[in-house]
Amino acid sequence: MPSLKDLKNRIASVKSTRKITKAMQMVAAAKLRRAQDAAEAARPYAERFDAVMAGLASSVGGSDGAPRLLAGTGKEDVHLLVVMTAERGLCGGFNGSIVRKARIRASELLAQGRTVKILTVGKKGREMLRRDYGDHFVGHVDLTDVKRVGYANAQDIARDVLGRFEADEFDVATIYYARFQNVITQIPTEQQIIPAKFEGGEEADTALYDYEPGEEEILADLLPRGVATQIFAALLENAASEQGARMSAMDNATRNAGEMIDKLTIEYNRSRQAVITNELIEIISGAEAL
Repeated sequence: MPSLKDLKNRIASVKSTRKITKAMQMVAAAKLRRAQDAAEAARPYAERFDAVMAGLASSVGGSDGAPRLLAGTGKEDVHLLVVMTAERGLCGGFNGSIVRKARIRASELLAQGRTVKILTVGKKGREMLRRDYGDHFVGHVDLTDVKRVGYANAQDIARDVLGRFEADEFDVATIYYARFQNVITQIPTEQQIIPAKFEGGEEADTALYDYEPGEEEILADLLPRGVATQIFAALLENAASEQGARMSAMDNATRNAGEMIDKLTIEYNRSRQAVITNELIEIISGAEAL
């Protein structure tokens, strides 16, 4: 049974921890508002860009003049997995859910005899994948010093991915991130970016437009920007998801610390009362002996 001093020290330690988790929760809440606004503001542009590109891609179809980023290499032997996670922890299952989805896909591809290459964005994902897939790492993007993700960061990642594609290092590229829904829910997402896949092609009525130059030339110019746009949107979604997950995790930690303090306080009071009772018994016993 712990002594009164041990219980008192433990209560003080948990109270100190609760102050830290409460402060982290408030900081995450402040950052979440900015990150959520940025992610939600980027969605209409990304969705509309996706719809326009889908219309252009559907009109080009499987023609011989289709850009390589759209048509692909004609095979699916080598896959590049771009795993985007946070640089820091203490955000619940945010990092684990993204890594889990990427790990499942990597296992499936390896079981099919495919070659898997992994490019990590964020320190936590690299740490979690290193043990099982360290031999498959081909690069890492460190965003530790980046306080607020910008389009320039997405362009740097896109240039790296596009450079590897032009060098025939892979056939298919897929990004993994968490799409922000609310503070409680962040959805792990898998999105193929090379060869380009677009949704909403039926919504874009390309018959109403005449393109100058032709669709192939426009696609050749816009597809690299499309890759950067998809990566940028994923980074923004990840930033909002990370802060939402951290806010929720720190709120739970603060509540748990409060419950632990209550339990330790009860135990401390009971132990203190037991000590007092024993002292009274000893005094009474001594008095009766006289």
